[in-house]
Amino acid sequence: MKDTYTYCIGNNLYINLTNRCSNRCTFCVRDGKETYEGYPLWLKGGEPTVEQVISEIGDPKRFGEIVFCGFGEPTYRLADMLEICGYVHEHGGETRVNTNGHGELIAGMDIAFLLKGKLDGVNISLNASSKEKYDALCRPQIEGAFEGLLAFARDCKKCGVNAWFSVVDCIGEEEIAACARLAKEIGLPLRVRPMIE
Repeated sequence: MKDTYTYCIGNNLYINLTNRCSNRCTFCVRDGKETYEGYPLWLKGGEPTVEQVISEIGDPKRFGEIVFCGFGEPTYRLADMLEICGYVHEHGGETRVNTNGHGELIAGMDIAFLLKGKLDGVNISLNASSKEKYDALCRPQIEGAFEGLLAFARDCKKCGVNAWFSVVDCIGEEEIAACARLAKEIGLPLRVRPMIE
C-alpha cells in the first residue's frame, strides 16, 4: 500500500511529514493503528520529500487550509515544512501546524520567529496544567518537555505568531479549567477538541 503524505478531512488538506514524535500520548490515535479515517499514515517507505508533498498539494487554493498534522510531530522537519509553507503562500493558500510544542527542544534553538509569516496558525497541544500531569498523560521522550512547550508558546506570543493552545476533552472539566487559567496567564486562547477515537 502506498504511503499517504496528504489526506483530506472536510475542506482541509493534511500533510503527513514524519512518523517521529517526542511524545507517546496515552490518547494518541496512532497507538495500535496504521490508519486514520481510512488513510494509511504510517510512513513505511521513508519520509516524503518537499517535492513529493508539493506535487500532491497542487493548487492550495482548492483547500481551506494546508495543515501539517500526521502520525508524527511536524517540527522534526522544520526546514522542509517552512519550504512547503512558502510554496503554499506563493500560490494563495493558508497554512497551519498542529504541534506538541517541542519544536524548540528538537531544534535546540528558538524557532517561533521563523514561523512568523510562514504559518497562519499554530495549534499547540497543551493537554495538562502541570508537568506531573503532562508527563503522565503525554509520556514525553524529550527532556524538559512541558517547560519547553510553555516556552515555545511564550515565544510565539512574543513574536506575534497566531498561536493557541488546545486540549482534548478526555482530561475532564476540572483539568480543562486549570489549563484555561494557564493559557490565560501566558496570553493565548484555549480550544477544547474532542478526543479522536
